[in-house]
Amino acid sequence: MEGLTLPELLRLRAQDRPEAQFLFFDREAWSRGELDRASDGAADELLRGGVRAGDRVALLLPNCPEFIIYFFAVLKAAAVAVPVNPLLKEPEIGYILRNSGAKVLVSEAGKDSLIGALRAQCPDLNHVQSLAAGQPKKDVLSRLGRAASAPHPADPEAPAAIIYTSGTTGFPKGAVLSHRNYLFDVENSVEAIGMDENDRFLCFLPLFHVNGQVVTLLCPLYAGGSMVLMGRFQPKEFFELLAGHRCTAFSGVPSVYSVLLSLPETGRYDLSSLRFCICGAAPMPVEVFQRFEAKFKAHILEGYGLSEGTCVSSINPPPPGKRKVGSIGLPLKGQAMRIVGEDGAELEAGRVGEIAVSGENVMKGYWNDSKASSETLRGGWLHTGDLGCRDEEGYFFIVGRKKEMIIRGGENVYPKEIKEALYKNPKIAEAAVVGLPDRRWGEEVAAFIVLRQGCASSAKEIVEALRERVADFKLPRRVEFVTELPKTATGKVQKHKLQEAYRQG
Repeated sequence: MEGLTLPELLRLRAQDRPEAQFLFFDREAWSRGELDRASDGAADELLRGGVRAGDRVALLLPNCPEFIIYFFAVLKAAAVAVPVNPLLKEPEIGYILRNSGAKVLVSEAGKDSLIGALRAQCPDLNHVQSLAAGQPKKDVLSRLGRAASAPHPADPEAPAAIIYTSGTTGFPKGAVLSHRNYLFDVENSVEAIGMDENDRFLCFLPLFHVNGQVVTLLCPLYAGGSMVLMGRFQPKEFFELLAGHRCTAFSGVPSVYSVLLSLPETGRYDLSSLRFCICGAAPMPVEVFQRFEAKFKAHILEGYGLSEGTCVSSINPPPPGKRKVGSIGLPLKGQAMRIVGEDGAELEAGRVGEIAVSGENVMKGYWNDSKASSETLRGGWLHTGDLGCRDEEGYFFIVGRKKEMIIRGGENVYPKEIKEALYKNPKIAEAAVVGLPDRRWGEEVAAFIVLRQGCASSAKEIVEALRERVADFKLPRRVEFVTELPKTATGKVQKHKLQEAYRQG
């Protein structure tokens, strides 16, 4: 679909089969034509409200049909969408609105005090649109479905969205993604996975995140399939929706797979429609990988990517391709990946270095941050900050984050290796491994453990179980038992919060 924009993708699908059901939400179904018509109405609303080409429009909405409608509406107005995590606090939201220079905020109703505070600190914000998100379809269509203004023409290379990173190492940065970035990644992801019109994705990942947008919204739309949208991840509702709608796929992070494995009575649901599951955002422990496939009889496709690369850069091939469990697979068509050293030179197979990515999926740069852009996009390559290696057959493996590598007494310790070994302990439900400051060794290895329900253990028992699997210098000297691990809205463990909590006692 060379030369298309995202609104044109929706329009083409609606013209092809306007009555085809695409979105299922809260016992209602939305057809392609209804979503296209509603987003036309919302675009007309934005244009009449003063939105102009290139303006930034922030979307502070939960998972609901209105998010999808206004996402496309912003693009139809040739503006730029700025999806915002609705779980953020006022100072965090205010920073994103000021940094992006958002002119308009589309927000869920009932946030008057928050909106008032944001207006006071965001001088560029001149309009707020409050929605009763998740309303019945007839009410949404009656308000938005009557306008028939044609989509505003847009250049495929124009910015479509600014995706703000999680900000775990400082203020979040806004990755600028074009229509071309999105469609290039979507087209090649659909081809690599082998998706078609029969696929129905269950979406519980937040739509403000690029994974939710690309994998569970735009890929099914491109492939001619459909999606089932959850407001948020709830394990019991997950199985009911998966079975009730005969979903063929879902995308989740490793922590979700761990939760699903721990649930009792899953055998009463008919999950025979499930064709594959996608895992990304963080490395999947091999133990969890194997137990999930054995229990649910579904093929896991482990992939790799980041917001700056429009979500997907590599994937382990689906059948009949050759899969390597524990690997993030092979680069997508049209993309290149390599392992580089500190000097930027490519390293040979087997050596650990930084993963670098190149292709039309790579962002334009960080919004209003030329310094960070030049540092990250050096020499035409996106330097990911992830450590990995490549084998002789070209398969890539993640070792850990560059900034998370623990250097204990001059020895490199990769947290992923320790975590993999911890997950072989049947008493452990979740684990995180971090480095903590140590006067003698510089850094010391620490493990934070969530035990399975009904299990008991001790730090000594945990460490002794590891001795057969890892070298002594890699063993955790500090083991903390916690009831839960702090996570982002997309399910990534926030290791910096564990470190900070430990420092504060």
